[in-house]
Amino acid sequence: MIKSRFGYTLLLYALLPRALAHLLWRARRQRAYLDHLSERFGRYAVATEQPLIWVHAVSVGETRTAEPLIDALQRQYPRHRILLTHMTPTGRATGTALFKERVLRCYLPYDFPFAVERFLDHFKPACGILLETELWPNLIHASRARSIPVYLVNARLSEKSFRKYRRFGRFAAASLNALTGIAAQSNADAGRLKALGATAVEVTGNLKFDSVPDAALVAQGDAWRAAWGRSRPVLLLASTREGEEALLLQALQNVAIPQLLTVIVPRHPQRFDEVAALLEREGLPFQRRSTGQAVAAQTRVVLGDSMGEMFAYYAACDVAIIGGSLLPFGAHNLIEACAVGRPVIIGPHTYNFAEATQFAVDTGAAVRVEDARGAIAATHELMRDPARAQRMAQAGFHFARSHQGATDKILGLLKF
Repeated sequence: MIKSRFGYTLLLYALLPRALAHLLWRARRQRAYLDHLSERFGRYAVATEQPLIWVHAVSVGETRTAEPLIDALQRQYPRHRILLTHMTPTGRATGTALFKERVLRCYLPYDFPFAVERFLDHFKPACGILLETELWPNLIHASRARSIPVYLVNARLSEKSFRKYRRFGRFAAASLNALTGIAAQSNADAGRLKALGATAVEVTGNLKFDSVPDAALVAQGDAWRAAWGRSRPVLLLASTREGEEALLLQALQNVAIPQLLTVIVPRHPQRFDEVAALLEREGLPFQRRSTGQAVAAQTRVVLGDSMGEMFAYYAACDVAIIGGSLLPFGAHNLIEACAVGRPVIIGPHTYNFAEATQFAVDTGAAVRVEDARGAIAATHELMRDPARAQRMAQAGFHFARSHQGATDKILGLLKF
């Protein structure tokens, strides 16, 4: 059991060969994992003379979540440049799609003392902001030694993660209390963080509610829908994970929804080809979104193999099933679908969005089901009952808007 930062650092060095092997393994499916390798050890070519606010968003979900906060930071601190760091190529690509040249971007280094010291010495950030559940003990310690305030914002801690961190006792508490402040998503998250020993915790709400649907993407989705046919029902399988597509497609075989067009958007781009192969094995006529071709009448599935278009996919559908929730992945963001006014169906595994999911169900914006068969049955019912679907859509609008405000509360916490 790790009891100190010294022991943690020794373990990091012991695991370095495995970390490099992991990069090579991931690169077999996604070559970009080998790009910018030196950045993972604190060597950077990008630089600026402007004062920096550093925001860390691990991958795709955190990067999208960061958008309203980054927009607000740029308005409030126009003299500062934003440095956006990631750990995955998909997160980096999402950052490029969302922000273009408005921000600097790079990988955050692995948490070796020498690497984080290079990172901090190179960029000299005025402030650091870590999103959700990112705790990097050596990075936090080195920042504190340089009097760089570091905040953990939109912090969430599931019961499963709480049990894991609790095993590290004082070490976890020391890392949390080395932060300048913690902005928790909910009272439950704040309670678990405090139970680990954190003291500077405030509840500010979930930043995901502050992500306003991009008008251009909504218009794009509406144009897709017009091209597909307004009378043709459209089911979106959003941010699906390994194994979920097969279960849902199998369940669809037992339900007759005339002219149904199913749109599948896998969570991770490295799985686009895998899902395409599944559709070929199933003998389902499908088209890739990336081809840009008109969807033929005989096409039964559109494979959403494009990045940064999630709001367009939601705008184009009648019903959305949220991936990551039918198998134990913890679910993905249902708030985006509600914000666009689409009825949501979500499975039993929602520990990543436990409070938001319960709110959505309680307000009538979402239906919770037990498995893929239940999800398709609920889809069938909603498509046969447009009035109920419309009520859910309106409830989703209200649900998404009524929980906004986390961005302003987080800005109020920042001191630098």
